[in-house]
Amino acid sequence: MTGSNILMTDLTAKARSAARYLAGVDDATKAAALTGAAQALRDGMADILSANATDVTAAVAAGISPAMLDRLTLDAPRVASMAAAVEQVATLEDPVGQIIDRRERPNGLVMERVRVPVGVLGIIYESRPNVTADAAALGLRSGNAVILRGGSEAVHSNRAIHACMVQGVCQAGLSADIIQLVPSQDRALVGDMLRAQGAIDMIIPRGGKSLVARVQDEARVPVLAHLDGICHSYVHKDADPDMAQAIVVNAKMRRTGICGATETLLIDQDYPAPAALITALLDAGCEVRADDVLMELDARTVSADAQDWDTEYLDSVISACVVSGLDEAMAHIARHGSHHTDAIITQDSATAARFLAEVDSAIVMHNASTQFADGGEFGMGAEIGIATGRLHARGPVALEGLTTYKWVVRGQGQTRP
Repeated sequence: MTGSNILMTDLTAKARSAARYLAGVDDATKAAALTGAAQALRDGMADILSANATDVTAAVAAGISPAMLDRLTLDAPRVASMAAAVEQVATLEDPVGQIIDRRERPNGLVMERVRVPVGVLGIIYESRPNVTADAAALGLRSGNAVILRGGSEAVHSNRAIHACMVQGVCQAGLSADIIQLVPSQDRALVGDMLRAQGAIDMIIPRGGKSLVARVQDEARVPVLAHLDGICHSYVHKDADPDMAQAIVVNAKMRRTGICGATETLLIDQDYPAPAALITALLDAGCEVRADDVLMELDARTVSADAQDWDTEYLDSVISACVVSGLDEAMAHIARHGSHHTDAIITQDSATAARFLAEVDSAIVMHNASTQFADGGEFGMGAEIGIATGRLHARGPVALEGLTTYKWVVRGQGQTRP
């Protein structure tokens, strides 16, 4: 065995033991551990920000992209928000043990489908130190042990945050092995995690397209992920102009580096105020890559090419085009979207109903900014990610998405004839 194999075998053995131990821990103790961790994050803010400053300095010197730098950078409000998210997870209802289905058979057998933890989760992520806290909190609350492997660009931040989370866990009398951070940045360890079939029950990647693609290609463990957040906002002909402008600018520009940011704007050919939408985006500092029709509306636009419709910019850039109506808008989304989050802005309820029913995305919205594609905004506390597949979990993945179920059958001596 290589050194990385030995290290990963040790981590997964500890995690498996911790997962079995956690199965017997009551709800109040799990909640107390997270409340303590949230306070530790607040108390450790100075250390976290100092560690993050080290990471940011190195990242800037390495020429990290603006989107990744935004995800990496922490300040006092972001650390406070991180602590608040952990605290909110502590208040959520524990999904473990919930009875999803119950039936009594004619022979007297009682059969119940009961929520149980997935087991051991492997989280692989880049330049997002908040994932350290979110994944740890959601894993613990849902009864799972987690193995965290953060990116090298956030190594100091991740270690500082992890130390706070472990402090809360240990103060509640729980094992530190419930939340483990891989102590080495050896890239071979990622491969070891992906091949840890039987030792890790589910891999969750959070990062760029190349990372997620590698995980999906190489994993021998089930993967919960999405590749891109190519989100659309469609302004229908019956949209309220003031509402449409406010939503579109927010959907693109509130935070351009998150996966719920709108990347493509579709404008109905009969919408009465397309120029106002384009001008508002340009005035907000957004580059607009437009089709020929929209380029006529403002000289500051640039011409879109074929690749733009399939690009997740994660920056102050948006592609924009005119569509003939609802059918063409939905066809465009089906052809170029990533099944993440797509929105329609309209006052026509029948048109909205068709869009919500027929657009095949994990999240569909009516008269709302795609920036709401976030577990916290869905009332889930923190989230582990947005899943765009069709199996197990879809959309923001929080506590329920980190559980599976088993059948519990109770009898009084029945035998099958």
